Amino acid sequence: MTEANKSDLILSKGLDNIIVAETELSSVDGQNSVLTYRGINIHELAGRATYEEIVHLLWYGRLPSRAQLNELKGTLAAHRALPDDIIAMIRTFPRTALAIEVLRTVVSALAMYDPEAQAISPEATRRKAIRLTAQFPTIVAAFDRLRNGKEPIAPHPQLDHAANTLYMLTGTRPDPLHAQALDTYFVLLADHGLNASTFVARAVVSTLADLHSAITAALASLKGPLHGGANEATMRMFLEIGEVANVDGWIADAFAQKRKIMGFGHRIYRHGDPRVVHLQRLARELGEQAGDTRWYEMSLQVEKAVQSHRELYPNVDFFSAAVLYYLGIPLDLFTPMFACSRIAGWSAHVLEQYADNRLMRPQSVFIGPKENHFLPIEERG
Repeated sequence: MTEANKSDLILSKGLDNIIVAETELSSVDGQNSVLTYRGINIHELAGRATYEEIVHLLWYGRLPSRAQLNELKGTLAAHRALPDDIIAMIRTFPRTALAIEVLRTVVSALAMYDPEAQAISPEATRRKAIRLTAQFPTIVAAFDRLRNGKEPIAPHPQLDHAANTLYMLTGTRPDPLHAQALDTYFVLLADHGLNASTFVARAVVSTLADLHSAITAALASLKGPLHGGANEATMRMFLEIGEVANVDGWIADAFAQKRKIMGFGHRIYRHGDPRVVHLQRLARELGEQAGDTRWYEMSLQVEKAVQSHRELYPNVDFFSAAVLYYLGIPLDLFTPMFACSRIAGWSAHVLEQYADNRLMRPQSVFIGPKENHFLPIEERG
């Protein structure tokens, strides 16, 4: 590329306003606060469609018939168990290991036990996607129990995906409201345009790498606090505030110190995240059922206090913090719970990238010295 050609390039840090792919999976309209999965508004899906229905919608392009849904549920349930060697490996991990790092490491290791690990046909990729989607909650629950000195609980074949996730964590059938709340959370987080982890997954398979490699890389990018982890950080903020009466003073002090307030603002949505309304409702319902609405009320008060200082809107992580906390999920499992949902979207994007692939190779702008020379080691200062 000539210097003249280079001068025609536009630097866009963070790839703002750069289009690198076409997708039929999800549409994120930030200006109008609209999110759709394959053209269906998220408000039509939340609380009505199950996570398994969303998986089918993303992977196969349509909502399933009753027979198709039952088949998918049965197939997912049949692939929840982990190889014995993987459970043995998890036992060797330090109890202080980060849960998201455990999930990432185990997904990478599972490639060595998958007979189709290297296959990248649509059929093989979907079969691997089913296995990984089914196994994600098993990995998270097994590690959580082992680090607490308990034995892993075998998946329950009769429970739906979200209910089984809670069952493997606790050993008891979850309350129906709890199962429905986690299921709705999974629906709301299943896909969201070309976010950082999804972009990473597509970039990896643009080299014609396999699904396990793409998902491992996506999990690595999810660990960063600017993408994953905001729901955990939000709940830690609530716990630091402690009581609803402390909110106004805490927020005022945070603004005075220019401290980042977790759970607010979004790179795309400028006038509010459409998923928030459903998570806010769930936080209220779970708090009322528990007889402790403190975290729900604190969420409302924090939102009000923040907006008295600046026009900022809560994002999906804000009310999901209280939802996951009411469900009894440990704080450091919040990001893995995000991944247990997003595996559906990641896999769908991998399938889409394979179908219309071009190796991703963006340009960079060199700003170093235009001319430099090698010096023998004796002449270097």
